Amino acid sequence: MIGPGVPVETAILLNEIKETDSENRISVDYQCAMLEERHKTQECESDHLSNKIGSTKSGVGACNAERALRLVKLARQETSLRPYVTDTVAEIHQALSNGRNVMVEGTQGTFLSLYHGTYPYVTSKDVTASQACADVGIGPTDVDDVMIIFKAYVTRVGEGPLEGQLDREEVLRRGWMEHGTVTGRERRAAPFDFTLAKRAVQLNGATQIALTKLDVLFPKAKGIR
Repeated sequence: MIGPGVPVETAILLNEIKETDSENRISVDYQCAMLEERHKTQECESDHLSNKIGSTKSGVGACNAERALRLVKLARQETSLRPYVTDTVAEIHQALSNGRNVMVEGTQGTFLSLYHGTYPYVTSKDVTASQACADVGIGPTDVDDVMIIFKAYVTRVGEGPLEGQLDREEVLRRGWMEHGTVTGRERRAAPFDFTLAKRAVQLNGATQIALTKLDVLFPKAKGIR
């Protein structure tokens, strides 16, 4: 299910539905904003976003801005998505009423949050757990657990501060080199930052921690259970 707070790019969604054979499992809320090609163009033409902020130029920021102005097209108006459009908020609350478990997945790191991150080197909205719940129409009393995901080291793509950043040669030597999933750009890396981690736990109200990439930090431990 894709909640109403999530911008949707039609071509990408339809391609993913085809690739994953999920035609009978996907639903898009009727109030989702439609991310269109002109949103990408607007960001590509912005010197501020391209050269100063290091935006991925995927159009999400322009789409969110247009929604704030109440001008954006919604999923209920997109004919190609008609088979998948529904009231996901109602379906989620029906599931909760029936005692079913509902998992909400957020995106991006806490410190890319528009309100709590390293402004102006941030994304175009809040990305904390509370915002993820708001994006799908779930209130705070519906939440039992909040799992925060940390990597065993810190990475960042694009501009902005990164405490303890290692030079490229050291990143390669340690085997920490990664590339951004949208742009393919190399990610900068730094050792685990406990101060940032504590702040992220506080901002998200985390009750559990999932720690990934330990096998990269300790290659000899790979495969151990």
